[in-house]
Amino acid sequence: MTARPAATLLPVLSVVAGIAAFSVMDATMKAASLAVGVGTALLLRNVLGTAMTLPLWLAAGRPVPSRRVAALHFQRSAITAAMAALFFHGLTRIPMAEGMAISFFAPIIALYFAALMLGETIRRNAILAALLGLVGMVVIGADRFGAGDYGPEAIEGTVAIVCSAVFYALNLVLQRKQALLAGPVEIALFQNLGTAFVFAVFAPLYWTLPDAISLGWTAAGAALATTALLFLSWGYARAEAQVLVPVEYTGFLWAALMGWLIFGETPGIGVIAGAALIVLGCWIGTRRTQNDTFV
Repeated sequence: MTARPAATLLPVLSVVAGIAAFSVMDATMKAASLAVGVGTALLLRNVLGTAMTLPLWLAAGRPVPSRRVAALHFQRSAITAAMAALFFHGLTRIPMAEGMAISFFAPIIALYFAALMLGETIRRNAILAALLGLVGMVVIGADRFGAGDYGPEAIEGTVAIVCSAVFYALNLVLQRKQALLAGPVEIALFQNLGTAFVFAVFAPLYWTLPDAISLGWTAAGAALATTALLFLSWGYARAEAQVLVPVEYTGFLWAALMGWLIFGETPGIGVIAGAALIVLGCWIGTRRTQNDTFV
């Protein structure tokens, strides 16, 4: 029994690193999206991400997925494309910390998707973690409403991120399923490639010629997204989704930091209080004891 916490800790740390990389990537992509539009920024990010992961895939022996796994790769790519487009559409309209907080609706849904799609049994501490995360999200939202700072653009951004969260919940569960069938390098390559294909199909509707600065932001975003995919794929292959999903909440702390450093967004007291509840939820959700009660 003593080896169990260590076996859980490494996947948790891997997912924490992946979420950190994704959160910093969110900041770079917000900057790129403000410059050239969401569609162009995401297409460039995934094309560059494909170029970056191709050498890793060649070095790994060119693993080629079976037809079944390839279908799963494309399914997750399509979901990721919808999720990302909605998320960054919203993020260009509201501060990063608030956007990340609203997206925490996703891990709550994902706990139940994990039960329906993966057959996982949901423990009481995982439910408590999700509820604490939800309360934290409500506190953060109340901070913005209390300030009377919710205009049409902010409402549009909020709705977009809530819709994105539904796709994100599916993405989290498919991530676990995908990680059990393919290696991290294969996942990183085919997700970048599949998502780039989806955005390329619609490129005539939105394409904007990028400048050097926006290309720099998207290149940084591609490198960070690829790093995040590798960490997340490794972690999700080694622990249950319900253990790792609450770790998603740590992304709020990184989003608040990046929003402050890059965009001058300062979180209010309510945002900080909500973050404290979210971190507490993460700690409870990742604990595993001998007396776990199942529901």
